[in-house]
Amino acid sequence: MDKATRLKLAVQKSGRLTDHSLDILGRCGLKLARGKDQLIASGLNMPLDVLFVRDDDIPDLVQEDVCDLGLVGLNVLEERRLDLESRGKKADFQVLRALDFGRCRLSLAIPQGESWEGPKSLQGRRIATTYPATLAHYLAKHGVEAHIVTLSGAVEIAPRLGRADLICDLVSSGSTLQANHLREVEVVLESQVVMIRTPVPLPAVKEEWIERLLLRIDGVEQVRESKYIMLHAPRSALPRIRELLPGSEFPTIIPLEGSADRVAVHAVCRETVFWETLESLKAAGASAILVLPVEKMLN
Repeated sequence: MDKATRLKLAVQKSGRLTDHSLDILGRCGLKLARGKDQLIASGLNMPLDVLFVRDDDIPDLVQEDVCDLGLVGLNVLEERRLDLESRGKKADFQVLRALDFGRCRLSLAIPQGESWEGPKSLQGRRIATTYPATLAHYLAKHGVEAHIVTLSGAVEIAPRLGRADLICDLVSSGSTLQANHLREVEVVLESQVVMIRTPVPLPAVKEEWIERLLLRIDGVEQVRESKYIMLHAPRSALPRIRELLPGSEFPTIIPLEGSADRVAVHAVCRETVFWETLESLKAAGASAILVLPVEKMLN
């Protein structure tokens, strides 16, 4: 297949999203050929090439049709969109899917011990951030005037250095804030990884592969926490067992050879299966309980 019909997908070159992005592509069946330090990896079994770039560059590479697809954090995408719109330019990103990884939040954090009375507490203060457009949009929405101090990194130490009064930065566990004597007070934006595509019409063969890739991603996402449960039980216990199976719609009931009153129950559970769940199933009459991981599923 020639280059004109191969999809180009941009992912973060290095950082917290890189391994997760490659993992989900691998679960979708993609096998990549990539040498050490190469910035382009070719799909061996799919017409898809992966470009490893700075995450800040992904929205522009996709919007300008350098890449057909991109995996990028919503925080990066929104920052770029708001920046373009603030300069009277159009943001043409098309979001195809929100993916279940890379979750974090862009939040305001103040020094521990300071009081917080909502957005009005920001009036006239200095706020350090690497997301000036998103922060400016938030301040305008709340009618607050504040001074935005734009930094390229190490935002959390800005108050201790006297460069800002508080910060607006990404938070996941909150441990970095705690280490720098800050506390989270307001969420500005909830973020996760999204797949975006170029606004430019693509050849039919590329569109077909995009649909196939999305279908595979949906299958992978559906089973991320799913487990396949098999067990034996008396028929009389089925109503209680159905109640106990987490996230299962219609379990498969199979008669057991040589037993008139016992059956095998097979079910896909789309919620986490805890040890307590298994203990409850056993107490309800289940036996020979087996829990297996689910790798792929299509509806």
